[in-house]
Amino acid sequence: MKLSSIISYIGKSARKAGEQTIYSVLLLYHAYKREETPFWARNIIMASLAYFLSPFDSIPDLTPFLGYTDDLSVMMFGLVSIACFINDDVRGNARKSLGQIIKNYNEALLDEVDQRL
Repeated sequence: MKLSSIISYIGKSARKAGEQTIYSVLLLYHAYKREETPFWARNIIMASLAYFLSPFDSIPDLTPFLGYTDDLSVMMFGLVSIACFINDDVRGNARKSLGQIIKNYNEALLDEVDQRL
């Protein structure tokens, strides 16, 4: 799994998905890349990312306003489950990656995600 392929995929739907969802995906990705992240946590991360990347959702992404809520819910479940493996380095790397996708992202929205962890 490469960051460039994830960035390419989410870059296409960045505005639709929303900054919090994309930040959540990037947090999961960078937590996965940490050597200290155990196998069981990596499985949760992979399942969460697979759901996000899958074209089949319980709520289709094309549905206005609701399409990405299920994706965000799955991301938050994954993040809360592995929160102890998300440190300041992971957060910093996720924000740096987000800056490559969305130039002027809203820090307050990202802080909301961080506070939920």
